[in-house]
Amino acid sequence: MLVAESLTKHYGALTAPRDVSFQARPGEVLGLLGPNGSGKSTTVKILTGLLHPSAGDVTVNGTDIFADLPKYKAKIGYVPEEPHLYSYLTGPEYLRLVGRLRNIDEGALNAKIDRFLQLLDIYDDRYQTLSSYSKGTRQKILISAAVLHNPQVVVLDEPFSGLDVSAARILKAFVKALADEGKIVVFSSHVLEVVEQVCSRVVILKDGVVVGHDSVPQLRSTLQLPSLDAVFASLVREENVTGCARGLVEVMGS
Repeated sequence: MLVAESLTKHYGALTAPRDVSFQARPGEVLGLLGPNGSGKSTTVKILTGLLHPSAGDVTVNGTDIFADLPKYKAKIGYVPEEPHLYSYLTGPEYLRLVGRLRNIDEGALNAKIDRFLQLLDIYDDRYQTLSSYSKGTRQKILISAAVLHNPQVVVLDEPFSGLDVSAARILKAFVKALADEGKIVVFSSHVLEVVEQVCSRVVILKDGVVVGHDSVPQLRSTLQLPSLDAVFASLVREENVTGCARGLVEVMGS
């Protein structure tokens, strides 16, 4: 089990997240939601060990992840929101680099890479450099790299970026399959419909604090709202979306 306890991060006068606590259990997908500036991205970076919290702890099965960060990073797979790839490498070369850094046996690694490329329909592009790939194809490589080593914890930050409809459907099924395999999955996204489809529970952040934490059906039932989109709008007190859209059109024509 992954447990975040009283996570706090100070940036000068700004604090986000602030005293944030939640759990992500094996076999479930925990959704992490929040508007810009809510502390969501910082929380993700703390969970992956990229940032140290100013206060609070993150533990996996009772062990502080920062007590032995290399050991924790060996157990985690991470798809970042903003990917940075070695564009002069081919897809297989990049995956081979990642696999070697993960100490995966060379024979097993090559077999895994070929199978990933085939399943994600990019095998025919295996001799092309990443610079020539579409955004969606690069995203497929990132996802493959994140799970090559069969991680215990999988953190996905906007993983659907650039994917076409078919690839997005495969990824949604894959996220659910990871949970079925007993993985701990944290899924951060702005696409509320996808979060509603794949997540067991959601944590909603606003201004650095948790304003909602429950299963999607329970949140809908408690607030008597029809969808996660409506729940999100209610909890973060969004401005009138329709009014804002009409205002933008009016400004265009003024």
